[in-house]
Amino acid sequence: MEKFFGKLAMVTTLIGLIPQIVKAHKTKSMKDVSLFMLLNCWVCTLSWLIYGICIASSELIWSEIFCLIVTTISVMQKMAYDR
Repeated sequence: MEKFFGKLAMVTTLIGLIPQIVKAHKTKSMKDVSLFMLLNCWVCTLSWLIYGICIASSELIWSEIFCLIVTTISVMQKMAYDR
């Protein structure tokens, strides 16, 4: 049951972030997205990754690695497109 919810968390997080990345790539704009929100999401994801490492939960670790990559892409888009 734990593995199911770990995978579900990863999928639902990615479903929420990937469309934003695609839209930003197409429009070359992130002005409606808060940098503070993205940075907060990045710190939160990093914290969950560290926690997953501490408790040796491979589902949590992989979920947060993927989410950290996607969040990092969003932060980079924000900085590049909204100079």
